[in-house]
Amino acid sequence: MTDVIRDLPSDDRPRERLLLHGAGSLSNAELLSILLGSGTRGVNAIQLARELLKGGGWRGLNGRDPGNVSKTRGIGMAKASRIAAAFEMSRRLACETFPEEPEPPPYELEDFGTTLVRTMGGHPQERLGAALLDAHRRILDQREIFTGTIANALVSTRDLVVFAITTHASTGVVLYHNHPSGIAQPSAEDVDFTAKIKHSLWLVDIELVDHIIVGKHSFTSLKTRGAW
Repeated sequence: MTDVIRDLPSDDRPRERLLLHGAGSLSNAELLSILLGSGTRGVNAIQLARELLKGGGWRGLNGRDPGNVSKTRGIGMAKASRIAAAFEMSRRLACETFPEEPEPPPYELEDFGTTLVRTMGGHPQERLGAALLDAHRRILDQREIFTGTIANALVSTRDLVVFAITTHASTGVVLYHNHPSGIAQPSAEDVDFTAKIKHSLWLVDIELVDHIIVGKHSFTSLKTRGAW
């Protein structure tokens, strides 16, 4: 073993390997050697780390008093303090509680439609979007899919299906688009487009839950109107 780590080939130096391949690629002794920083005369940091881990491994080293560790040849109080601090950080991380992911909001037609009227009802250009629901009718994601005329929105059919299937927990889709005229009355093109989307989603086992037409002051649910 080379006495000084910097004399090792670059591929064998712990710090370089950590940066290139991640900390998981290092052995216990290599990880500890980075914490030690340096060895002592005739013993490099990796050899010194192996000596510290001999017999009890991490658990044995953790159980030793820093003052006792500092008496090991080549360690001293500075290195022993770094080791003790690293173990304490590990303990605190293990005890740290992380906030739980918030529950996805439930899909409610009235609330959802009212929000759409407020956010896009007065937009001068037609916009098509979708909300993805899970099996409990909770909103997993929501995104604008297309901007343009619904009659010419063939690309949005493909994009909508891709959006739906890439969110793996989704089982339902709520489609929506605004009418720049401000009138929330579905057109014949809206009904035809809805049927096309419904069939496309059915082919990938996803339900079209509703298609909402958004006007300036109100909205219309095609599902409520009995479109299917």
